[in-house]
Amino acid sequence: MRLLLIEDDPSLAEGILTALKGEGYTLDWLQDGVSALHALSSESFDLAILDLGLPRLDGLAVLKALRDRHNPVPVLVLTARDGVQDRIVGLDAGADDYLVKPFDSAELKARLRALLRRSNGRAEPLISLRGVTLDPQNQHVTYAGCDINLSPKEFVLLHELLAQPDRVLSRDRLEQALYGWNEEVDSNTLEVHIHHLRRKLFPELIRTLRSVGYMIERQP
Repeated sequence: MRLLLIEDDPSLAEGILTALKGEGYTLDWLQDGVSALHALSSESFDLAILDLGLPRLDGLAVLKALRDRHNPVPVLVLTARDGVQDRIVGLDAGADDYLVKPFDSAELKARLRALLRRSNGRAEPLISLRGVTLDPQNQHVTYAGCDINLSPKEFVLLHELLAQPDRVLSRDRLEQALYGWNEEVDSNTLEVHIHHLRRKLFPELIRTLRSVGYMIERQP
């Protein structure tokens, strides 16, 4: 899952990035509203964490512009504005959730998991499909009841495919989910991860649509 953090306080941003580093997310960080709106409009993200007090373009303006453009990306507003009216304004502008600073990192993680579940049309925390069960919170995978040891990138890739069954995900979309802006990607890296997942689970789980992308089907 690829997340965009939009926060102009470097110390707070670094703390959030550190807290989420081990959660299986691919994280990118921006510090102003103009850059954030451009990134959210031109690239694919599964969720945005948005501060309201941003330079160049206020967070509320970013949020309203996104919704005016019918961009459905889930947005968690993260702000020091803690009044009831502030929350109402943020939610009415299109925020999916609202978390007031200071906050506990465990609550932030739980809210992100809940938003991602809702965005994928799920209520339950576990993802189970074709004998494979994935636990996003504990980053634990089983197949036919047996524990499967995956690398962090393999886990992210499997999560991305399982969370959107019957949907073809392009190579570019999957690479964006796996790698942030500061990571270099070899030309065959995605294929290597797909190969490892097929070997550790079963070959027919991930279907290749040549020149289109990859998918996991609910039914073979």
